[in-house]
Amino acid sequence: RLDFHKITPSQRSVGRDTTTTTMNSGTGIQELMAAETRASQIVAEARIARGDRMKQAQVDADELIAAYRLEQQDAFDKKANADGGSGNNASAKLQAETNAEVQDMQGQFHQNAQKAVDVLLSKCCEVSLEVPSARIRSTQKIYGK
Repeated sequence: RLDFHKITPSQRSVGRDTTTTTMNSGTGIQELMAAETRASQIVAEARIARGDRMKQAQVDADELIAAYRLEQQDAFDKKANADGGSGNNASAKLQAETNAEVQDMQGQFHQNAQKAVDVLLSKCCEVSLEVPSARIRSTQKIYGK
């Protein structure tokens, strides 16, 4: 068999068998289709592998987060226990301040309740008997007078 690249273009056409060319082109198409199938399989495998890596990374990250959360919770608990009753003391102090503020607000309410009632009654009793001129004009337009 001759090397195809060493033959000149004019020599290539001489003695060429058309059945061999047809078989070679059919074989070439089959090889291309097989290569395409292999490539699509490689791509599909790569996608599956990437998904598996992402899932594993998520699992690893969740484990790290859980460990860090546990570590921080332990540190917080140790600090709260080291302070002893100061947490309860702070809570009691806050409760006492809240109760004092509530008592102060109730005192202010009782002190100003009568003033508020007086203001409301004075406003209710102030009734103007004058009809505004705009109301008179609008009534006249409606009834045609």
